[in-house]
Amino acid sequence: MKQPHPEPTEPIRLLSIVIPARDEEGRVDATVEHLYVELRLHGIPHEIVVVDDGSTDGTWEALQQALSRVPTLRPVRNTGEHGFGRAVSYGLDQSRGDAMVVMMADESDDCRDVVRYWEVLNQGWDAVFGSRFVRGGGVVDYPQHKLILNLFLRIIFHVPFNDFTNAFKAYRRNAMEGCQPFLSPHFNLTIEIPLKTIVRGYSWTVIPITWRNRRSGVSKLKIREMGSRYLFIALYCWLEKYFSRGDYVAKKKASNRGARAS
Repeated sequence: MKQPHPEPTEPIRLLSIVIPARDEEGRVDATVEHLYVELRLHGIPHEIVVVDDGSTDGTWEALQQALSRVPTLRPVRNTGEHGFGRAVSYGLDQSRGDAMVVMMADESDDCRDVVRYWEVLNQGWDAVFGSRFVRGGGVVDYPQHKLILNLFLRIIFHVPFNDFTNAFKAYRRNAMEGCQPFLSPHFNLTIEIPLKTIVRGYSWTVIPITWRNRRSGVSKLKIREMGSRYLFIALYCWLEKYFSRGDYVAKKKASNRGARAS
C-alpha cells in the first residue's frame, strides 16, 4: 500500500539509541561496541543510552568497562520500579536526540538496520517500523505465538503492517512525545508505541530488517504472563481509534499515513 511521501522536515541532528538491559553481562558490551563501530563508519551523530534495569549480574560493570571503548555510550540505572516498558521509558526520558531507536541488548537486532532507520527518518517520516516478514527481511528461530498476535493486531486495526511485537523501531521525537504518556510497564510497550503512532496520525513507513533469537541467556518475555497485558493495550488503542473523536490525533495531514519505503 503506497502512500504519499511526507513533507520535508529538518534533518536529524542526533540519534539516540535506547537499549534496556537486565542481566545481560555477557552480551551488552558486544552490542554497544558493534553498534558504535557501525554508526561511526557511516558518520552518524549519536548517543547510546543503555538502561540497567535492576541487573543482579555484572551488567553495570561491563558497561563501565565499555566506556573507554565506546565514547558515545551513556549508561544509566533505572532506580525505580523495573520492567521492560519502564526501562525504555526511562531511557527515552534520559535521551537527548531529536530521533530515537529502541534496540535490544542481546544482539538479536542488526546494527546495520540502525543506519537504515537513520536514512529513512531523514526522508521526513515520523516513524520507521522494521519488519522481519516482508521481502528483504529475515528471521531466525522466531516464536510462533508472536506471529498470531501480529496477525490479530493487523486485522483489528486494518493496517498493512505485520510486526508490531518487535521493539526495534525508530521515531522522531515529536512522534515519541505525542504517544505519551505510556501505560505499559512491561513488554506490551512494544505494541503500544507503534499502535499509538498509527492511531494518532503520525506518518510512518516500513523497511525490512533482520533478526535472530538470542544466542545465549534466557529471554525475559513470559508469554503466559504477558497475554492479558498485550490485550489490554490493544483494546485501549482500539478504543482510542474509534471513540476518542480525534482528541489525540497529531496535527498532520491525513494522507501521511502508513506506507512501505522504496
